[in-house]
Amino acid sequence: MEEIRVRFAPSPTGKVHIGNIRAAIYNWLFARHTGGKFLLRVEDTDLERSTPEAIQVLFDCMKWLGLDYDEEVFYQTKNAPRHLAVAEQLLASGHAYKVERTSRDGKTGVVTMFRMPKEGTIEFDDIVKGHMAKKAEDIPDFAIVRSDGSPIFHLANVVDDIDQRVTHIIRGDDHVENTFKHICLFQALGAPIPKYGHLSMIVNQQGKPYSKRDGAAFVGEYREQGYLPEALFNYLLLLGWNPGDDREVLTREEMIRLFELEKVHVTAAMFDPKKLAWMNGEYVKMIPPADFQAEMRRRVAAAGLADGGHDAAWWDYLAAQIQPRTKVLNDLDTSLTCFFTDDYPMDAKAVEKRLKKPGVKATLLDLVTRFGAVAAADWTAPNLEALVKGLSQGGGMGPWVHPIRVAVSGRGEGIGLFEMLQLLGKETALARLGKVAATLEP
Repeated sequence: MEEIRVRFAPSPTGKVHIGNIRAAIYNWLFARHTGGKFLLRVEDTDLERSTPEAIQVLFDCMKWLGLDYDEEVFYQTKNAPRHLAVAEQLLASGHAYKVERTSRDGKTGVVTMFRMPKEGTIEFDDIVKGHMAKKAEDIPDFAIVRSDGSPIFHLANVVDDIDQRVTHIIRGDDHVENTFKHICLFQALGAPIPKYGHLSMIVNQQGKPYSKRDGAAFVGEYREQGYLPEALFNYLLLLGWNPGDDREVLTREEMIRLFELEKVHVTAAMFDPKKLAWMNGEYVKMIPPADFQAEMRRRVAAAGLADGGHDAAWWDYLAAQIQPRTKVLNDLDTSLTCFFTDDYPMDAKAVEKRLKKPGVKATLLDLVTRFGAVAAADWTAPNLEALVKGLSQGGGMGPWVHPIRVAVSGRGEGIGLFEMLQLLGKETALARLGKVAATLEP
């Protein structure tokens, strides 16, 4: 049985688009599922953009996502002599010809053109999209070598696929038109034609190609925002494929076992940032508690905040409250602040909504008195909740809970209020309630 060989062939520019990395994920999973080889080809012919720094960004991105590759990295520029030798071969066989062309800047030069067949139909069975066909006469001849002697994408791409013995080409469906041309190149060179699978586009809520105008569009941005690589990998996999049941959060082993290229969806996949954030939150919950706590401590230190000298039990309790409510790790920068400094920012909308109502000042001052009567040993979430519940006399606790939260944390959301009060401690909580009450109108 022939060994399956697939490739990821990006043109490094310093950023890796989520659409490109999704293609890499599908190639990687297909190779791992079938026991084949996943190859990395760096199409670095754009020397101005494909700098060593840009290529390193690509490597870092793949490593972060766990996309390991087989064999050595294949650099397209190093195969340029071979590309040009093949162009000469095509000229000699009559499949190519030279013609003088004038470029847009007015310069005249000789380019090498590939001679397309003028009769018949070019067709192939796409693993994802089904049978594809086009009349040869509808595809004009196309350039394969520029006037400066450099090989053009079509030629380089096909020659590299031949040299790397690629058996399956899995790429975006923006390449379908190129595929008809490439099949003719393979045939002219007497080389076996790989099987193709063209992936649908990733689109925004309006059904248009997803771009940076819609939000983060590059892998590096998600990494910087505190997304976990496992979550981004999982989410991108589901943009065009599913395991056939209701499961959404999958282990890498399950992905490899279940992935089949034939089950990739034909329709475009809509990118939903909220769904990605939810999925990331599911993966945050899976972080070992010790690791999550270490991440909290790191961010507290990075923000220049003192850790307060709290004991291990306090940190354990804080982590237990925050971890299940954290969607993205960068959220920690905001959610942790109030526990380590009295100089926390006050959210203007929360202040307006929760603290500027008539009677709030009196409520906070009353709470200072009532909370002040609680013994330090009894300053626990259950006791504090029972106290406020008693004040509500069977009604909702909102009139007390919301003003307290904004006063002691500056925010209208966060962990459970009474757990927050327990963590802050009696002295700090009372001081903050009194300080905020003093700024309010009666």
